[in-house]
Amino acid sequence: MRIRFRENGPYVLDLPEGTPFRLNGEEMRLERAKLALCRCGHSERKPFCDGSHKRVGFQAEAGEIVLQ
Repeated sequence: MRIRFRENGPYVLDLPEGTPFRLNGEEMRLERAKLALCRCGHSERKPFCDGSHKRVGFQAEAGEIVLQ
């Protein structure tokens, strides 16, 4: 699995579409092959990114972690 930190944006997990996960005990499946998680703290859909980082002018460096 790879976790990317997008420049001035969210954490992005690259996972296969349809991957199951739990959020607060509720079982869900990914609708896309990527999961964007809020990094700025301003999303109305936490823990998911809703693009608020653009509105608030969030700034952070890009990077990535690769888990094997």
